[in-house]
Parts: sequence; C-alpha cells; structure tokens
Amino acid sequence: MASRPTARMVLRRRTQAPKPVENGSESENGSGSDSEYDGVSCEECGSGDFASKLLLCDKCDKGYHLFCLRPILVSVPKGSWFCHSCSNRHNKLKSFPLVQTKIVDFFRIQRSSDSRSKLVEDYRKKRRRPSSIVISKKRRRLLPFNPSEDPARRLEQMASLATALTATRTEFSNELTYRPGMAPRSANRAALELGGMQVLSKEDNETLNLCQSMMETGEWPPLMVVFDPQEGFTVEADRFIKDLTIITEYVGDVDYLKNRENDDGDSMMTLLSATDTSKSLVICPDKRSNIARFINGINNHTPVGRKKQNLKCVRFDVNGQCRVLLIANRDIRKGERLYYDYNGYENEYPTEHFV
Repeated sequence: MASRPTARMVLRRRTQAPKPVENGSESENGSGSDSEYDGVSCEECGSGDFASKLLLCDKCDKGYHLFCLRPILVSVPKGSWFCHSCSNRHNKLKSFPLVQTKIVDFFRIQRSSDSRSKLVEDYRKKRRRPSSIVISKKRRRLLPFNPSEDPARRLEQMASLATALTATRTEFSNELTYRPGMAPRSANRAALELGGMQVLSKEDNETLNLCQSMMETGEWPPLMVVFDPQEGFTVEADRFIKDLTIITEYVGDVDYLKNRENDDGDSMMTLLSATDTSKSLVICPDKRSNIARFINGINNHTPVGRKKQNLKCVRFDVNGQCRVLLIANRDIRKGERLYYDYNGYENEYPTEHFV
C-alpha cells in the first residue's frame, strides 16, 4: 500500500486556554474567592464554581463559564463582551453582498493571464503522464483542490468567507505577512527547525503554486463558511474532496513566539520550532488571514471527536522557508465539516470541552 507524506503534526497554538476541569474541585488558579464573582452562577450550567472561568456580560451582567459557552471561549476577550442574547439584539450577522464586483475587489482577484493558463495546462499534462509502479509505491503526491464548475456557486463560497472575515474584522490575506515590529522574513528559515523539517517535493511545490494561481483568478476551493451557534464560524466541503487534496495554507502575521507568550489570541499556529527557542516563530491570523482561521478542531479526548478529523496540519520546508498546509487525510463528502487535531504535535491545548 502506498505511503502518505509524513511530517511533524503541529498544534494550532493557543494561549491561556482553560485548564481541564477536575470533577467537583476548582484548580489552584481558580479558587472562586474573587469577590467580583460572589453570588454569580453560570446561566448555562447553574453552577457558581470555577469563578476564574466565569465571564460577565457587559450588558446584562449575567455570568457564563468560558467552557459552557457555544462556541467556547479560550480566554477572557479584550474589551467589551456580550452574551448571546444581548449580542443578538445589537450585533446581527450581516452577510457580505453577493455582488461580483464587490467580491472581486475584496479578494483582489486578477484576470487570468496566459502564464497562469499555461501553468494549469502544464500541470494537467504531467498528471496524465504514466508513471512507473515503483515510483507510485514510494509516495502519493498532493492534489490541487477542484473548484466548483458553476461561477455563481464560487461567488457564494467567496461571499461566505468574506462574511466571516468582515464579522471578525479580519483582512483577507492568502500568504504569510511580515509586519514592522514583528519577525522579519529573514527569520523564517526552515534550517533552524529542531530535528529538521520535511522538504516539500518539486511536484508538490508545483501543486501548491497551482492552487495559489487558481485562487488569484477566482478559481476558488469548494468550501463554504457557515455560522453554527455551537461552534461559531466553521467550514464545510461544498463538493466531494479527495484524500491528500491541499485545502489551504495557514497564513497570517509572522512573529516571534517570545513576543506572544502572554497573547490571548486563540488561533496562533506554530510556524518554526527552533533549536534556539528565541528564534521560534508563530503565525497570528487575528488581523490578516484566510479560510484556515475558521476550520475547527476535534475533541481528541473522545472516539467520536477523533472520528471527525478529516484534515491534517503539516509543516513543510518550501524553498528554505517554513510553510503550514492543511491537507485532506481521507476522502471528504459534500456537506461534511472540516476538522483537524489542534494537538497533533505539541499536545498542549485542552480540547475536552469541544463539541
């Protein structure tokens, strides 16, 4: 049986996550003695225990455990926070206009050029070439996503992502970004990875470039972002997706891990785990990102949760730089939600409260 590409699995790094709750006891960091929470109980479970995990609505002053909320909050948010009832009255989710010109401008879609058309045709010719049995048994190649044929459906898919990005005040970006005051591009060196990093093959690199070129011209991956009251924004397959298909790259601002140790962002991803920890890097998608930000994690404490996983998160050395790809690890049917294991590598994030 053909083997799959292997690489270190990485955690969608999160900080200040709630610790696993012990039955009938409060953790040492949450004694429940804070007078601010005296007499406050959670509106969901009715308990006043675990005071350090209680969050008060800034509108109605009702309390909620971070882990009782749906979707779960991993830490107390910065600024004002409103419960579901109050936020529904004041912050209705506004869908992005299903207007082609607005969508084209939002995602900065370009006209298809002769060079991009040639790239697609060259790739298809290579895929049609017969390969030897010996080579095919060594490694299975990554596949490009297969866009929906209907242009109107692709617009709906893009509008769903634009809705989620707008609601979370996130600018669309489909590449790693390097901002002043953060880690420079020169810091992203795969050679610094502790234990080494798997090099993306020439063939798979061509596939990744093809995916990026298709997106630049509006050939969108067949994914729909939906809002679920239990999970928040989440991503569904909008057509059948084959095993080993490149779903997306995990992107955002690149920064040193040492600068983000006390950051309360809930979506940081390890980019480089360096031998010298002062050179370790993370991806921060809170300001700039793509659809990867809205793909959720499994509850890897239960068999049902683990069964939901249909993606794997893999770091690759791409031309000397670290890149993070989300790849299908089995066939995915239309309508199935996408999930991967946040704890695939570092095993730091408590997922026992995940739905």
